[in-house]
Amino acid sequence: MKRITLLFSIFFILLSCKKETHHLSKITSKTIAIDSTLVSNNQITKTIAPYKKKMVTKINTVLSYSPKSITRTDGELESSLGNLLGDLSFKRVQPIFYKKTGKNIHFALFNYGGIRASISKGNVSNKNAFNLMPFENNYVVVELSGEKMIMLIDYLIKSNKAHPLSKQFRLLITKNGYTLSINNKPFDSKKSYFVLTTNYLQAGGDNMYFFKNPIKLYSINYKMRHAIIDEFKSTDTLKSNLDGRFKRN
Repeated sequence: MKRITLLFSIFFILLSCKKETHHLSKITSKTIAIDSTLVSNNQITKTIAPYKKKMVTKINTVLSYSPKSITRTDGELESSLGNLLGDLSFKRVQPIFYKKTGKNIHFALFNYGGIRASISKGNVSNKNAFNLMPFENNYVVVELSGEKMIMLIDYLIKSNKAHPLSKQFRLLITKNGYTLSINNKPFDSKKSYFVLTTNYLQAGGDNMYFFKNPIKLYSINYKMRHAIIDEFKSTDTLKSNLDGRFKRN
């Protein structure tokens, strides 16, 4: 009897472990229109009202003034906006990098596509900074070999765009090639150079693959947008012009 009971127990255990197969029988959906017919929730509106007011006040806070419109389209291979971003980035990060490493940045380079708005003539606010740089990009400094620098130069010439560059970098395209000076010294392909850029570009963004696998990579815990805001706060009047840092002869 005990044997029969044991056999039945094993049978029911095995039966309970049987894998069931489930099949999808029906998919249902519901469309909720987001339009003027939606009724706001008064309680939610009341709750967020003070936060909204604070946010709107902060985003519209005036930081500086621009006597003219500063754009990325007012030059062929450079622009007033690109020059502004390149120079302010160099200015803001150089002291941080020197304090951290005892070394100097040679120049800064960013991408044309990363500029998402212009600065119109008039008051400049926090909103301008967020429109300019809506991404959470952090600064990095890469030490590039002479070989990688040649790749960088070729990229700039072939892309034929006004990528933001700091004033330490001066590239002239000629009929016979190009001439380049960095900090008023001729480019030396046997040297390495410290270049300021963003973590997005260093990872190969916008096909800037020359930034990948550098001799050394230095992370700077400083967002580009924060640097823009800091510069705007410290400058009564924004000034930026075309100065020939990248041009064709």
